[in-house]
Amino acid sequence: MKTKTKKTVWIPAIIAVTVAALLLIYYYYMSSVSGGKPNMRPPGGNVPEHMGGRPSGKGGGGNGEIFNTLGTISVFLGAATFCWFWFKKKLRSPSMLVRKVGKLFHSLHKLLGWATLILIAIHGVYFLITKFQDHKTFSGLAAFAIILAISGYGFYINKVRNKWMRTIHRILGLLWVPVLLLHAGGSAIMAVIATLAIGGLVWILERTAGRLTKPVPGDTP
Repeated sequence: MKTKTKKTVWIPAIIAVTVAALLLIYYYYMSSVSGGKPNMRPPGGNVPEHMGGRPSGKGGGGNGEIFNTLGTISVFLGAATFCWFWFKKKLRSPSMLVRKVGKLFHSLHKLLGWATLILIAIHGVYFLITKFQDHKTFSGLAAFAIILAISGYGFYINKVRNKWMRTIHRILGLLWVPVLLLHAGGSAIMAVIATLAIGGLVWILERTAGRLTKPVPGDTP
């Protein structure tokens, strides 16, 4: 089947990013109206614990802690899903460890992506119901709009033969990071650091394995 090049495939991504941008604008507006400063660790007890707040009041303890934890888990699942980027072209790596881990990420990539989306949806629905008045809700909705688009493109990558599908999927993944940093704060920072560390480790393992397998000058073939 011939691969198509129509750029109309960008339209859903543009819509998702536009919706996310509008939600972020409203987030900053609500933050300014409430007198708070829109940062990654907002003050007050009426903020999910993984965003820097303390559990108190409705949704703060009990079930609230459970849904906070689900949100944190989804952040790290998203990071694990993104780590496939470091391995996708390493299935013939000189490092056996890189090859094996790459195959594992290849087999789990879609599963991790769907798990991330489902946990974020559960986490988000709970706080939409219990803390809709919190301006941080809107940064969460912005992040959800982008992850929803990422999942949609991931689902259709092998169904829609268009050269732009994977490019859009990756760009949306990169755009999701700053929005997630704004919304989740410390958890997202740790997840980004862990992701970059894995990328660095892959680079080190490949260089080390490459040196070990490189023939020494003067050796007979």
